[in-house]
Amino acid sequence: MALIDQVSKDMVAAMKGHEATRLDALRMLKTALMKYKVDTMKELDEQSELQILNMLVKQRRESADMFRKGNRPELADKEEAELKLIEAYMPSAPTEAEIDAAIAAALSETGNASVKQMGVVMKAAQAKLAGKRVDGKALSDRVRAKLS
Repeated sequence: MALIDQVSKDMVAAMKGHEATRLDALRMLKTALMKYKVDTMKELDEQSELQILNMLVKQRRESADMFRKGNRPELADKEEAELKLIEAYMPSAPTEAEIDAAIAAALSETGNASVKQMGVVMKAAQAKLAGKRVDGKALSDRVRAKLS
């Protein structure tokens, strides 16, 4: 089942269950997916769905951090609840061992051992972890540590 269909189905369930906060988050998610379809005039594929979900997760994390710094815990809690809902639609995150194996394979594949060539190694590591939920910043930090 396509992600947009699953979200629509879950929206109906949230409406019937009178779950206002869940419904708001689902509407926001469906809007982001539909906006992509309209803007690109293409159907959603798994890669674009994952890209949209990653963008929304990043926005929620940043918003929650800003609200916590601004002493607004109620708004930060709302953002974190939306974050959990969005993550439920994402594929599983790779384990530490899978990340290390992908980085090692990328390093041996590219043959680069300097920080200057980090972009090439990152691209190869991300290709190895395709289809998984990977935090780019965390992966970048780990690659940088291996190259140093």
